[in-house]
Amino acid sequence: MKLKEYIQTKRIIADGAFGTYYISLYGDGSRAENGAGLSNLPELANIKAPERVIGIHTEYIEAGAQFVRTNTFASNTKSLSADMEKVKENIRAAVMCAKMAAGKVDREIYLAGDIGPIPVEGMLHSDRLTQEYIAIGETLLSQGIDILLFETFPELETILPAVTYLKENHDCTILVHFSVNQFGYSNTGLSAKRLIAEANACPYIDGTGLNCGVGPGHMEKLIRKIVPDDTTFLSVFPNSGYPKYLNNRLTFTDNAEYFTEKMEEIAALDVGIFGGCCGTTPEYIRRIAAGISADHPVRKTETEAEKITVSEHPAYGFMERRVKEPAHKLIAVELVPPLNANDEKLLDAAHILKNAEVDVVTFPDSPSGRTRADSVLMAEKIRLETGLCVMPHICCRDKNAIAIRSTILGSSLNHITNFLLLTGDPVPVLFRQTTKSVFNFDSVGMMKIVQEMNSDTFTDHPVTYGGAINHNRMNTKAETERIRRKMAAGATFFMTQPIFSAEQADVIRQMKKETGATILVGLMPLVSRKNAVFMKNEMTGIEIPDTIIERYREDMSREEGEACGVQIAREFMAVTDDFADGYYFSFPFNRVHMLKKILK
Repeated sequence: MKLKEYIQTKRIIADGAFGTYYISLYGDGSRAENGAGLSNLPELANIKAPERVIGIHTEYIEAGAQFVRTNTFASNTKSLSADMEKVKENIRAAVMCAKMAAGKVDREIYLAGDIGPIPVEGMLHSDRLTQEYIAIGETLLSQGIDILLFETFPELETILPAVTYLKENHDCTILVHFSVNQFGYSNTGLSAKRLIAEANACPYIDGTGLNCGVGPGHMEKLIRKIVPDDTTFLSVFPNSGYPKYLNNRLTFTDNAEYFTEKMEEIAALDVGIFGGCCGTTPEYIRRIAAGISADHPVRKTETEAEKITVSEHPAYGFMERRVKEPAHKLIAVELVPPLNANDEKLLDAAHILKNAEVDVVTFPDSPSGRTRADSVLMAEKIRLETGLCVMPHICCRDKNAIAIRSTILGSSLNHITNFLLLTGDPVPVLFRQTTKSVFNFDSVGMMKIVQEMNSDTFTDHPVTYGGAINHNRMNTKAETERIRRKMAAGATFFMTQPIFSAEQADVIRQMKKETGATILVGLMPLVSRKNAVFMKNEMTGIEIPDTIIERYREDMSREEGEACGVQIAREFMAVTDDFADGYYFSFPFNRVHMLKKILK
């Protein structure tokens, strides 16, 4: 009987932690034990010491496990320091070990191909990474495994392309387990409720759950907040507790009795598979197998669990006027924070904008990877001194999920509720030896964090956030798809790079047509030929045709140069008037006095 059919009427006991149990039996790899000479990576034993692998699987099965994971959690090119052919060989050996153990008993054992996160630097998930997940999955399937378990993941986005491909091309059951901390958040800042809801909504995922990260007590509290969709089922694989170091070795306290009590409490909820993660041994599985009935409990009422809810309050922020007056063109102006502690010129520019028709003033977050005054603190100072509506940029380069949540919380407490969320420019090569980028995720990942905060924290007063559009990218189809992903993550507006040609305007017009996004078209009124040549050659992401540069003479006065910039800006406002929801002005050298002439 297929797992999906079995789980409709019965619950299943799974195995416990292979890795920590393996190390407790065979040491940490600091010396050759039993003549095997293995490192502490259990997956290496699939080929070098298969009898160990078969033995551990057998112990869990004899303890009552009916759902057994192959010893392949770290079977990938990075963890094994091997090429893909060696990885495939390792996976085939692991499946053989699992099958030999399962064949020793006269009852049905469900073997699941275990797939863990592939260690990668940075947050960007490449096609190469997706292809490796697909190769791992297909190798498992080719060996007769029809259940794939992706476990200990902090988000769905990383593996969704691979999951989609595998499900569309193979007859298999796919389970996805996420790992969160005791507060219910993954290391990418997404809550367990949101992660489970996203997985439940995915047609390619048959079941989902939580594993690792927390002990049974915290797991029980988290599961009570999650109501599974009727088409999926939940799995719980908590750690035995929390680890500690003893004699330079990672150990877990033996608390099988407490673990069993908490798992029995979880069993009163709508959970399909019960197992263990780090620190759990065959004894833990033996106890929960004896204490948990194979029959599903009566589904609890909704009052005993918290459903995923999305705030009903619209997050309009600075766009509120646009909502009230659909014909109004939003005006955003960028003020670049200073490189030093002198903000006199910035304040002068802000006071000029105070008397202009400006909807919001934005502040870049150390653009080009060069240190500038903090965008949020700069925005707060301008807000207090001028009363202007402000919007700091926040990029992923310098902050992890904890810092980003902290920044959004602190900003909201100070009445800053508009943000432009960006992946961010990389650190310049010159400084990479001393300055490291963070990049836990890209801008879409950051938007999901803020979307989660709007749902959980800012339910009465949600924050407004948007993203950037780079219409100059070669692959405009990918950029359009990225706009859609950002909109799905809660982005309510977009700001483009400056445009300098009708062709660039046409690209944005098409993006607007395909996505329906609210778009503020970028305009940069250049002030001299020198300024134009510099921007063309020194600024990435900005493309300035020679026809624009030729409109600036070498001998232009300051007034003539600014007048030329004003005229060009007005021309492109006219070119984009049919689709632009507003305009995003970046004035060289903070010459914001030009705005009045442009809008005249």
